[in-house]
Amino acid sequence: MTAPTPATPLAPYTTLLGFTRYVDRTGPTKATFVGGLRRQRASRSGFNPHGQFVKALKADIAFHTAGTHLDRVVTAVKPRWRPLYRALVPGATAWLRSLGAPRSVDLAQTRDALALLGDLPVKINPHFGIRYADGHAEAVRLHFDEAPPSDEAALAMLHLMARQMDAILPHAEPVLVDVRRGRAHRTPTTAKPEEIERWLAGEAVAFRALWSTAA
Repeated sequence: MTAPTPATPLAPYTTLLGFTRYVDRTGPTKATFVGGLRRQRASRSGFNPHGQFVKALKADIAFHTAGTHLDRVVTAVKPRWRPLYRALVPGATAWLRSLGAPRSVDLAQTRDALALLGDLPVKINPHFGIRYADGHAEAVRLHFDEAPPSDEAALAMLHLMARQMDAILPHAEPVLVDVRRGRAHRTPTTAKPEEIERWLAGEAVAFRALWSTAA
């Protein structure tokens, strides 16, 4: 009788959202969170309820419609998601209007990138890019949670996007948009990239250790 083939170990891996949510946790909650990510990866589960919302927001930028598609998607989405979308639309519309005249901004194509923090692969996946009439561009990641992003989570996300920007959208600035509050977060002028890199490298080492422990 042939012995069963051992299962291939599940290599450590996370997304930009997963890693920044991880660094925002403390103590035992870090291990619990990483264990949940590992189980989700193993089962290939997961559902994104924000897909239609992102498409509507991108359509409003691309077609210069200042919120028309966002208004429509609230009724077009499945009834179970309508309360969520109703909570998101006002802030998203406010952010959209803060960009200036609708025709002064266009949608820009971004690409996903794979960052390595030490030996930990992190998928960097902005939601879209925007390009202004003066030529400067931004790579945008959206924050949908009820609570605003912490300073640490925002700093980690913006730094990881910035270090891969040549692949994502060359010469663009990373922006994290807190959708519910319509607020854009950018890297503080006082930020020290070398210190942030050391901090995140240490977090990545701990992440890999917790991943192995959760096996």
